[in-house]
Amino acid sequence: MRPKKKAEFLTEVELEFMSHLWDLGEASVRDILANLAPGRDLAYTSAATIMRILEQKEFVISTKTGKTFIYKPVVEKDAYQSRSLRDLSQKLFDGTPASLVARLVDDEGLSEEALQEIRALLDRRLRNDPD
Repeated sequence: MRPKKKAEFLTEVELEFMSHLWDLGEASVRDILANLAPGRDLAYTSAATIMRILEQKEFVISTKTGKTFIYKPVVEKDAYQSRSLRDLSQKLFDGTPASLVARLVDDEGLSEEALQEIRALLDRRLRNDPD
C-alpha cells in the first residue's frame, strides 16, 4: 500500500472543524462538537474520524491526555488563507490577482463601507505600511 499523499486543501467539513480549532487554539473532539452550529447533528465517532484525517493531512497534531486527544493546529489560518487564495487565483482567475479583486469589488453585495475598507487596505499597501 502506498503512503497517503499529504493534501494541500481541506474539504468543506474539514475546514469547518479547522475554523473552530483555529478559534479555540486547541481542543478535544468534544470541544469541537460543542462549537458546531446548533442543530448540526454529528456523531462523536464521525467527528473523531475527521480529526484523525486532519492529523493524517498534517493540518493538526494531537497529544493524549488520559483517554482524550487534544488537537492543535499545525497550519496557521493566515497561511491556509493565502494558499487557498493563490490556488483560487490560479484556477479561476488565470493567475491574475487583479481579476480576482475586480470580481470581488464588482459584487453588488458589497457595502460602501466594505469598499472603503478595501480602498484603505490598498492605499496602505501602496505606501508599504503593513498596519
